[in-house]
Amino acid sequence: MAKEKVREPQMGLTFEKVWAMFQETDRKMQETDRKMQETDRIMQETALQMRETDRKISKLGSKLGDLIEEMIFPNILEKFNKLGYGFGRAATNVRYQDSRGEYIAEVDILLENGDVVLAVEVKTTLTNTDVRDHLRRMEKLRRYADEHQDKRNLLGAVAGAIASKEVKDFAVKSGFFVLEQSGDTIRISVPEGFKPREW
Repeated sequence: MAKEKVREPQMGLTFEKVWAMFQETDRKMQETDRKMQETDRIMQETALQMRETDRKISKLGSKLGDLIEEMIFPNILEKFNKLGYGFGRAATNVRYQDSRGEYIAEVDILLENGDVVLAVEVKTTLTNTDVRDHLRRMEKLRRYADEHQDKRNLLGAVAGAIASKEVKDFAVKSGFFVLEQSGDTIRISVPEGFKPREW
C-alpha cells in the first residue's frame, strides 16, 4: 500500500499573529519617527551652521569692502582734483535720511565742493547689478538734494578690487567714473571722449 503524504492543516491568521504584525509595524513606525526626528535635528543644526557661515562671509565681505575703501580714500581727492574738480571735502559712509528719519541711501565715499558732489560706490567685486544699484542711488540723491534746495551737480563713480571689462564698460556707458587699483594707489578711468553723467 502506497504511503500517503499527510499535510498539516494550515492555520489561518490568529489573533496572536495579527497582534504580532501590529506590534512589528508599530516598532517600525517608531523607528522611522526616531530617524525622521534625528534627520530634522541634523537639518536644523546644518541650517544654523549655514547661517553662521553666511554671517561670517558677510562680515568678511564687509571687511574687504572697508579695506578697498581705505585703499581708495587717501588718494581720491588728489586724483579728482588733478581732473580739475577742486574737491575740498571727502567723507566715508555718508547716510541719507528723509524728514521722518527713515534711511534713503548710503554713499561709501562722498566728495564735495561748492558746485559738485561726487558719490562713489565701492565693492570688493563690482558687478553690473552694483552699477544699476548705484544708478538708482544717484536718482535718490538727486531727489534728496532737490528737496533740500541743493542745486549742485551730482556725479557718480564706482570702484572695485575686481571688475571685468564688461562691467567697467557698462559703468562708463552709465556715466560713471571707474576707479581702479594701480599699485598702492588708484587710477581714474577716463576713456577718450568720456563725459560723466550729471544728476
